[in-house]
Amino acid sequence: MRINTMLLVVAILATGAVSAGKKENQRESNPPELPAPSGKSIVAKNSTLELLFTRKAKIEGGLTEGPAVAPDGSIYFSDIPMGSDDGMILRFDPKTKKTKPFAKDSGKSNGLIFDSDGFLLACEGADHGGRGIARWNIKTGERTTIVDRYRGMKFNAPNDICLDRHGRIYFTDPRYVGDEPRELPSRAVYRIEADGSVDIVTENVHKPNGIAISPDGETLYLAEHDNGTDKIDPDVAAPQQGAMRIYAFELDDQGTVRNRRTIVEFGEKKGCDGMCVDAKGNVYLTVRDASRPGVLVVNPTGKEVGFIPTGPADQDQATVTGLPSNVEFGIGKDANMLYVTVDTSLYRIRLKAEGYHVQYHAE
Repeated sequence: MRINTMLLVVAILATGAVSAGKKENQRESNPPELPAPSGKSIVAKNSTLELLFTRKAKIEGGLTEGPAVAPDGSIYFSDIPMGSDDGMILRFDPKTKKTKPFAKDSGKSNGLIFDSDGFLLACEGADHGGRGIARWNIKTGERTTIVDRYRGMKFNAPNDICLDRHGRIYFTDPRYVGDEPRELPSRAVYRIEADGSVDIVTENVHKPNGIAISPDGETLYLAEHDNGTDKIDPDVAAPQQGAMRIYAFELDDQGTVRNRRTIVEFGEKKGCDGMCVDAKGNVYLTVRDASRPGVLVVNPTGKEVGFIPTGPADQDQATVTGLPSNVEFGIGKDANMLYVTVDTSLYRIRLKAEGYHVQYHAE
């Protein structure tokens, strides 16, 4: 979950947003001021972003996040407000193009994913949220907490989530907002085993965010998004931005990582939030920098192979609109449909590439 309240209060002005008189799910394409998508192997010649939803609920600030494809092809995603307002989980139905609330109190859910049994798993953040990993039965609406502590200490603010071929759950635990007392000494990546036990995957990161595993199961990708604005250090009056990178770790069959390497270095620019992978192993990164907001597609070495703009280039970071937060491919006939949460909206674009979801692929 991210950052600048001021930016997102004006998010309905984002590129391609629905005007007050239009229906919620009316189709809209890239406005002229958006650069065209690039990458011949990724994007079809005439592919454009289609607006599916923009927040209308009377909640303050925050952003949409965590799109997750359900077994029936529908897309569940989080709407995260700031402060004491309840977050929601929404469901977009590709058949009807309607978006309706699934949960009106999400526990401040952020990243979402479905497991192989059809349960919705949710990272619940801080700022009046659950600060744990929850499981939702989408048929009954019942929510249960899987874990919310490590060695008796409450998590900081679980952010993003992925699965491996054994069904183990990996999640990141930074913190970007919230005034809850911090209990854990680090911001780390964790793994939940089948028996419910929790292990640290890595603490070799300052502020972990987006996370994904390659289709062959041998690489764990991790976004280092250290914006330096989480109130964790009360002695620092004006925290400075830290590392903005994409790491790749070797991942073995026991879920252990080693040999961290940097495949994308953003430097002084803002980095990546959420991510996903396609069937060929390319990684889709949501880049939140005002100079070039959009979905950056890189191959496993970090080389750019495509880019999907979600906002105009060369904006001012203080007033930028069109910032993406997370991405997810559809399944079935929509396996090449990429869904993107942007500001307080949900978009999609049809690509040449098809996504990979380990929970929907047989061993």
